[in-house]
Amino acid sequence: MEPLFQIKIDCICCESSFQTSRVRPSLKKAVRTDTDFCSYFKTVNPDYYVVRVCPQCGFTSTENSTERLNQKMKTAYYEKIGQQWKYRDYGGERTLETAMECYKLALLTAQAIGEKDRVIAALLHHIAWLYRYEGKKEQEIRFIEFAKDAYVRVYETERDSISNARLMYLIGELHKRLGLFQEAVRWFGRVIQDKKIVDAAMIRASREQWQAIREEMTGQGMELPEEMQQHEA
Repeated sequence: MEPLFQIKIDCICCESSFQTSRVRPSLKKAVRTDTDFCSYFKTVNPDYYVVRVCPQCGFTSTENSTERLNQKMKTAYYEKIGQQWKYRDYGGERTLETAMECYKLALLTAQAIGEKDRVIAALLHHIAWLYRYEGKKEQEIRFIEFAKDAYVRVYETERDSISNARLMYLIGELHKRLGLFQEAVRWFGRVIQDKKIVDAAMIRASREQWQAIREEMTGQGMELPEEMQQHEA
């Protein structure tokens, strides 16, 4: 059985229809997952196929993107990207390189139309993962920094409407990956200590990362953050 199957998409920008590939659900089981949810797969990586690129106008989106465009958004898209677009079909099999092209197109599109912060944050984070797959540490860290800032904006503007525990854990985790331990501890602490949070998996993950930071800082002879001196996670 082929790992990929095709679905039909109607472009919300130019209204043409196109085919894009998805990975069969039975092949989506990860062999391992990093602490910031970056997953590794035995055969085909489903993450390569999250982004849909319209071959006609180049408008690029994911399932979480906005579902309709007003005239102002369309004009902004065409001015920044659409006018320079030359027909290109990303509907078939994708390599890491073409997946990266698709994600960067999605990011440019999202920025052009003023997409929601959480969509932009997820795209930045996925681009960081693609650089991780390639072993390009410097670029990975650069995009983790961008993603961290975008997730903080999401927390500040959308905290009532989305899963807070996972978001706060993720912000803590990205701070940890950037070596910003004081801030990481603060975010993990919020997940652990907020009585309204009942997401057991995120509480457990936050405790584990809190402890990992403590061990790393102690091992490097660094002074522990105030929160760690006051509380045991």
